[in-house]
Amino acid sequence: MDTTKKILLVEDDLALAAVYKSRLELEGFDIREVNNGEEALSAAVEYRPDLILLDAMMPKISGFDVLDILRNTPDTSNIRIIMLTALSQPKDKERAEALGVDDYLVKSQVVIGDVVDRVKHHLGIAV
Repeated sequence: MDTTKKILLVEDDLALAAVYKSRLELEGFDIREVNNGEEALSAAVEYRPDLILLDAMMPKISGFDVLDILRNTPDTSNIRIIMLTALSQPKDKERAEALGVDDYLVKSQVVIGDVVDRVKHHLGIAV
């Protein structure tokens, strides 16, 4: 049985996405990268990730709307979701928490190692 954890990386900043993707792959995760909310929704159903790293501000469908839809869809309601966003206002975090996010990280306040640690934490992997 393949025990590799699958992570769906949803990030419209391609340079940043590449950095996260390479680091998470180094950590042994299977990564699928998509760059907007529409792709995130279809990939969540088809790829069935263990965890989604979700940007908030994206073209087409925002991360908040993606989160809301995933949480209200039986097939995706239990996927762990970490929002990784530039939005640092408490109201944005509260909105994400109200929608059922598992974790909320502000890009300017974390380094990539912190993100990896949170991913492992939510997947039950010892850090």
